[in-house]
Amino acid sequence: MKFTVKDFFKQFPDDDACLEHLMETRFGKSFECPKCAKESKFHRLANLPAYSCQYCGHHIHPMVGTPFAKSRTPLQLWFYAIFLFTTSKHGVPAKELQRQLGITYKTAWRIGHEIRKYISGKDNEEPLSGHVEIDETYVGGKLKGGKRGRGAAENKTIVLGMMERDGRIALEVVDTVRQDEVLPHIIDHVKEGATISTDENRTYHPLTKLGYKHEKVQHNEGEWVRGEVHTNNIESFWNIFKRSVKSTHVHVSKQHMQKYLDEFEYRFNMRKETHGHMFDDLINGFAAGRDD
Repeated sequence: MKFTVKDFFKQFPDDDACLEHLMETRFGKSFECPKCAKESKFHRLANLPAYSCQYCGHHIHPMVGTPFAKSRTPLQLWFYAIFLFTTSKHGVPAKELQRQLGITYKTAWRIGHEIRKYISGKDNEEPLSGHVEIDETYVGGKLKGGKRGRGAAENKTIVLGMMERDGRIALEVVDTVRQDEVLPHIIDHVKEGATISTDENRTYHPLTKLGYKHEKVQHNEGEWVRGEVHTNNIESFWNIFKRSVKSTHVHVSKQHMQKYLDEFEYRFNMRKETHGHMFDDLINGFAAGRDD
């Protein structure tokens, strides 16, 4: 079931509704007061974005410890920005946030940055398993002398992709495609014993010794598929990702690339969930009080 704009404004018509949702998400409808230690219901204060204990009057500020507390942007606009991130297929650039929210570009950029930072904190809890396709690609920059292929990148960001067949994906920025840099990421993200399909790149040659069942296709010999051995799914993802970056963000620097990768990774891994579930998941992340 889709979470539409109409649904959003029905649930969150104003800042008060957003604050109430944040309070319940962080603390619940009733909980033990940290001052008087009594199980208490907290009531909204009239002139502050805070709640008061029914027994001792202790104040709870639900926005403290979140980026909302440091922002002059209305809470409803923050919620709406998160809604846009969860309903967009290709991401939300700062210019679009600026237009939709009616705020300055600087404020829009910061809001997008904060949302991506929280998305980045949602790493895969379980390693990828089953049959995993692994490939690397080059994003942005220029190609030396019009050349293509490995070694032709100039000012490009190298991205390593690991995709579970019919499952999740993990994406990492790497400085080189050397074994000493790429293999630790594979060990971190892919469960030992999994079947891995790659191309013929020598970077992946030690995978069998590392406890994986490694199969490869010889792209340099015109071989793209051999039964279940191929990297077609991860390569299709690269095409979608690059088109999205080019059409939506135009350019992403290496400095910020990992945050954008985490956003696409999160959206891909949540693709089978409803937009409403994704929205609640992100709001819960903000409500957890991480402010790093």
